[in-house]
Amino acid sequence: MKDRKSYIDHVSLYKNTPELIKVITGVRRSGKSTIMRLYREHLLSLGIPASSIISINFEDFQYRSILTAELLHEHLLPLLAGDGVTYILLDEIQMVEHWEAAVNSLRLDRSNDIYLTGSNAAILSGNMATLLSGRYVEIKVMPLSFPEYLEFHEISDTVEGFNRYLETGGLPGLIDIPQNSTVVSEYLNGVVNTIIVKDIAAMARVRDIDMLRKVIDFLASSIGQQITASKTAHYLTSTGRKCSNDTVDTYLRLLEDAYIVYRTERYNIKGKNLMKTNHKFYMVDMGLRNALVGAVGQDYGSALENLVFLELLRRGYRVTTGSYKEFEIDFIAERPDEKLYIQVCASIMDETTRDREIRSLKFPDDNYPKLLLTMDRVPFTDFDGIRQVYIPDFLLSHKPVKDSQV
Repeated sequence: MKDRKSYIDHVSLYKNTPELIKVITGVRRSGKSTIMRLYREHLLSLGIPASSIISINFEDFQYRSILTAELLHEHLLPLLAGDGVTYILLDEIQMVEHWEAAVNSLRLDRSNDIYLTGSNAAILSGNMATLLSGRYVEIKVMPLSFPEYLEFHEISDTVEGFNRYLETGGLPGLIDIPQNSTVVSEYLNGVVNTIIVKDIAAMARVRDIDMLRKVIDFLASSIGQQITASKTAHYLTSTGRKCSNDTVDTYLRLLEDAYIVYRTERYNIKGKNLMKTNHKFYMVDMGLRNALVGAVGQDYGSALENLVFLELLRRGYRVTTGSYKEFEIDFIAERPDEKLYIQVCASIMDETTRDREIRSLKFPDDNYPKLLLTMDRVPFTDFDGIRQVYIPDFLLSHKPVKDSQV
């Protein structure tokens, strides 16, 4: 079992905070269950007795009978430690109906330190929002970063590793299967189907799974493009499946709730306000994207854009797309203490392409850093304050960009 230290360190920040429910979220197979197991081992390493740790994975067959909040509460009460803190780790909690009531009741006892995982954002809404408002913290887990991917797969060649990462993605479970293209493809297709059926259709009671599949296929083939409900509905109609804008909107939200896609809003640089239409969508993992619509191929530039977007999320940035007249900046990345303007392009060796990408970055008139990320392996280049950076180097830089040397 490979360690994901950054996540364990993050979860550990909230150890012994019984007033807060720790909710670990992320797309299915991103490693949430492993993080729960690693955290249990971490607690044991601190000298906490096993009798003070309750760990349940609701996908485990032995817990199949715990289907309701009442049964969950009855199961847990006899296991609580008589003295000291009880650490309660509940994995894939959404499988228990009305689980919020049981968890809220346990939370009232200040000797219970509670941790949950879930594969759908719906667990943070509804009764959870009502009962636990202001009493939980969300810890978001994503598939492996590029440095993690190289480490987990024991790859020393950055170029080889990057090409594989772009093709198969960063789901941790890939480490445990033969690195055969057929096996990998079947594994990724299985994950996609499980997400669609269990984490979306079953939870939201979606009957038309074929329509849902067509929507996600459309998003996967339109990475980085401006998407509207009407544009998506028009595409579906062209395939012979008429669908309303409202239904498309619902499906888009369901896909976001399952963490398989992320939406970015457009920011009007001149007006300094968020725009309400033409959002962009990115996939949570390139392997899952390729399982949906095939190999990267001609979408190479969009795939690179997707990787950069995910890395910005991992680093804690709020990401929007910049818009000014006919010009566009791929990403405006903001944290409380910094702001970055980023353009992503496969290559700027062509002068026309280079001028176009640089021109977009020149429009913001503030002094925040501007990066042009490409696959050109060239020495450090600066275009009037705009820094060109090799994309694998950017992905490998662990420090915040403003402090890094890449």
